[in-house]
Amino acid sequence: MITPFDENGALDLDVAAQLARHLQSNGHDGLVIAGTTGEAPVLDDDERVSLFAAVIEAVTIPVVAGTGTNDTRHSVQMTKEAKALGAAGVLAVCPYYNRPSQAGIAAHMRAIADASDLPVMIYDIPVRSGRKISTATLLELANDVPNVVALKDAAGNPGETAALISAAPHGFEVYSGDDGLTLPLLASGIVGTVGVATHWTADDHQLMFDLWEKGDVVGARLVNSRLLPSFAFETGDDAPNPIPTKAMMRHLGFAVGQARLPMGPAPAFVEERAPEVLADLQRWRDAYPERP
Repeated sequence: MITPFDENGALDLDVAAQLARHLQSNGHDGLVIAGTTGEAPVLDDDERVSLFAAVIEAVTIPVVAGTGTNDTRHSVQMTKEAKALGAAGVLAVCPYYNRPSQAGIAAHMRAIADASDLPVMIYDIPVRSGRKISTATLLELANDVPNVVALKDAAGNPGETAALISAAPHGFEVYSGDDGLTLPLLASGIVGTVGVATHWTADDHQLMFDLWEKGDVVGARLVNSRLLPSFAFETGDDAPNPIPTKAMMRHLGFAVGQARLPMGPAPAFVEERAPEVLADLQRWRDAYPERP
């Protein structure tokens, strides 16, 4: 979930609660807050904790709190705060910038897991963290740490994801962390997605997953086709995630504000493109409301 700011760039908890309730009512089985899309690196600790509290209070679906940073002690403290506020679990990103060894990554994740009994979803996103969490490290954690129960996979390698899933212990779940690869990752064995375009395409994603589970691969592919413009819109070099998502939600009437620097305000082309993406998606929905 994006993190709303007001016109002065201050955290807006009222809009955060409003948006969370909207997402719950429109196809989301849970929410992840203070993640990459939530601009976690530019939230201070008080803001992050306040966001946890406001969203957890606003909804009845599970809320997974982004507590991971590149500082293990800091991540442990944020995890304890999330536990105290009633989070359903925590998202622990691979430590970014530091470029630790695999042993350092494993020790970092173990420390976060040891900080509470909350389920831990590891977040592997080497394009942002600068370090890939190896399959061996993920399997070590999945097998040895009882509350390391899931992976958000944004590593961009469905073949390696399939190898991980085939070797992982029973009950360890893998979620797509890359919208454009969600359908290929379904073939690898994922159970869900932590999405970005899902801010406005959650029902379409639910349909795609339902069709896949029924064995209707062609139908799932057709739904994915309608989502491709949204995936192309959600991030790019000139307007990285979450700039476009915030523009889309403003277009939909949510006063979520602009992204904080260094992301900064949306370029004009993003504001212009948002209604076009939504209109194109609606045309697809109207033409093909469900798989025959």
